[in-house]
Amino acid sequence: MNTNTNAITSLDSNLLILELDKILSRLIEYAVSDSAKEQVSNLRPYLREDEARRKMDETTQGRRLFDYLGNPPLSSMQDMKDILLCCEQDGVLLPEQLTIIMQFITSCKRLKRYLERGNDLQLTLTSYAYSIDTLDALYEELSKSIYNNQVDDSASTDLRNIRRKIESSQTAIKQKLESLLRSKREYFTDSYVSTRNGHSVLPVKREYKHQVSGSVIDMSATGSTYFIEPTVVSKLQEEISTLRIMEDNEIRKILYILTSFVSDSKEALRTNMEVMETLDFIFAKAKLSADLDAHEVTITTTPTIHIEEGRHPLLNQSDCVPLTFHMDESITGIVITGPNTGGKTVALKTVGLLSIMAQCGLHIPAKSNSTIAMHNIVLCDIGDGQSITQNLSTFSSHITNVIHIIKTATVESLVLLDELGSGTDPAEGMGIAISILEELRSIPCRFIATTHYPEVKEYVAQTRGLINARMAFDRESLRPLYQLIIGEAGESCALYIAKRLGLPDHMLDIAKQYAYKEVSLDQTTRRQSSSVYTANNSTKDVIKKNVTKNDITKNSTADKRNVHNSVTKNDSPSLVKTNPKKLDKTIAKKYQLGDSVIVYPQKILGLVYDPNPNTKGEIGVQIRGKKQLVNHKRIKLKTSASDLYPADYDFSIIFDSVEVRKTRHQTNRMYRENTTVIID
Repeated sequence: MNTNTNAITSLDSNLLILELDKILSRLIEYAVSDSAKEQVSNLRPYLREDEARRKMDETTQGRRLFDYLGNPPLSSMQDMKDILLCCEQDGVLLPEQLTIIMQFITSCKRLKRYLERGNDLQLTLTSYAYSIDTLDALYEELSKSIYNNQVDDSASTDLRNIRRKIESSQTAIKQKLESLLRSKREYFTDSYVSTRNGHSVLPVKREYKHQVSGSVIDMSATGSTYFIEPTVVSKLQEEISTLRIMEDNEIRKILYILTSFVSDSKEALRTNMEVMETLDFIFAKAKLSADLDAHEVTITTTPTIHIEEGRHPLLNQSDCVPLTFHMDESITGIVITGPNTGGKTVALKTVGLLSIMAQCGLHIPAKSNSTIAMHNIVLCDIGDGQSITQNLSTFSSHITNVIHIIKTATVESLVLLDELGSGTDPAEGMGIAISILEELRSIPCRFIATTHYPEVKEYVAQTRGLINARMAFDRESLRPLYQLIIGEAGESCALYIAKRLGLPDHMLDIAKQYAYKEVSLDQTTRRQSSSVYTANNSTKDVIKKNVTKNDITKNSTADKRNVHNSVTKNDSPSLVKTNPKKLDKTIAKKYQLGDSVIVYPQKILGLVYDPNPNTKGEIGVQIRGKKQLVNHKRIKLKTSASDLYPADYDFSIIFDSVEVRKTRHQTNRMYRENTTVIID
């Protein structure tokens, strides 16, 4: 069993991640013989379609026979290989080994009858019955010579006569000794005949040891009793010893003859063993299929995966929500998004595990109209992969795995990536996630990935061959439904859940802004943004300006919604003045302060901080925490500000730093001579 365990644990790391080892460990429990268990432990996905289909069909036929006739009469074949090896090396088999052969022949006869009873099902599997030799002649010879792990008296006439003489001599000895016990009762410590070292003896008291003529065979631990074989039975005892030698010689002769019979039939025995091993392996798969309520599915080389109501085989089936998954030839990759604990990883592992189970010729817990595509390898990056011994962080481990996957994957590979780009700065992680998907598309291999990045959803939605998917969420009960919906992008639902649970609206508003900044690739820990409250402002240089009463009045009127340009298109430190001359009114009315827009060609998100275009048609957009002027032709509206914020929303929360807002608040409350405002 240790060998089987070692074989399972030596699985490819990708198969271990998908927990094929646990499936094989479970499958081993259904195998009866060690050789079938070894087959299970060495089971790997077949790489040829015809072979995978043939193995799947074997499992199906085994399942039908199992359902129709019940458990098959299989043999463990314990020690059979050693027995045949002994025959080949001209050894002599012991009665115990001959008994094992008889038991094996009996199992073969029962299995043959079992298969013949299944002929009505018209299965090719039942044809194995023709390969089983019942070995009737050998069984007859062994059964009349061996009984209860001993060579029986009926094995030969000479053996029967020898044993009768031994029995007669033993009876005579017993009678003589019992006569001595009765006549000299005071000499003995007990009133019965004992046996010591193969001799019949009397228990004589120490003081009477010279009164009984004979040989001292043994004595008690205290020395108070001597076990003496009387002279009157010595001759009979010698006769028995001689007869014992004759008996051993006759038994050895019989065993030699029986061994030769077995040796003559060793090829038939070996064939029976191979059939038994093959059927043991097939029926182990059938029993697992029945236990999982699994079914045969279609295996194809067409790049199509269709799983109808699939269940992860290692989860409690009564609690498991069935998964329906479809990925046809037109789809290169599917990206699953949605809340944590929503079942994204389970869905990913379910698709992967069911795929490799089908390629192993196993039934899968899904409807029979499911289809599994053949893959030359399934590559995974699932789990955080942290390693103390290798000094790898979560992110480093992910990247190491991804590099290996990209080098290994081919057009026939299936790649499974969990939490793509996680474990590092969100902005950089998002970029890495998209670059990984681009690389996989270029191979092009089939892939399924999970992620939290909204930008990835946008990328997928606009990329041919890719499709979004999400895990369903019950907004009433605030519980995940663990159902995969393909074609729709998911959302974290965190703000919705917080609102339902009673988080105050003003906190939700703030959370929405910082969350949005995270969406637009800003680092949430960098809460500093540059903005000014005058008509002209600087960029990266620190500018000092004396505040007058006029300035305060202007600031008061500008108030919350008056946000100005602070950075030129190329981040020049020179001042940027808003040109009062505007472009076409239709352009000016197209965007509002706070609109969420997509900036091309990078396809990144930004927030409009100045909707009024200058003479060049440039609009002020805050991207990644920096303010830039972008031509209106490169901008596409994603979500209007009216859908994102309340009517009286204070946009200084987004566009102004904390220091600027504090200073404005103080100056609005009270005029202070020679106050200087420092703007980053």
